[in-house]
Amino acid sequence: MDTEPSEQGEAEPDYRFTLANERTFLAWIRTSLALLAAGVAVAQLLPDLGPRPYRLLLGLALIGLALLAAGTSYVRWREADSAIRRGRPLTRPWLPAALAAGLSLIGVLTVISLIAADR
Repeated sequence: MDTEPSEQGEAEPDYRFTLANERTFLAWIRTSLALLAAGVAVAQLLPDLGPRPYRLLLGLALIGLALLAAGTSYVRWREADSAIRRGRPLTRPWLPAALAAGLSLIGVLTVISLIAADR
């Protein structure tokens, strides 16, 4: 149930929208944690994947994506919360495209590494 707008033009939104926004934020945080764990695993636990500098590069790329997802997820949550409270349209997020591109590149490099290590 909406209340009267405050001085900043914000109204208390239906709690379901606020909770859905929070669940989305937490999903991005879980994704960040998974990427971080994958980065550490690639760098430290997969010696058959290739030479250490190559594994370190792949691991750091995954950790970089984790930092990107974690850092931008809060900004996205805050922007969505503000738009919901002001009754404005939500902006389109760019993070899913960035993660898809980054993970696709890492996947291709991993396949190349596996093929090269098998020779």
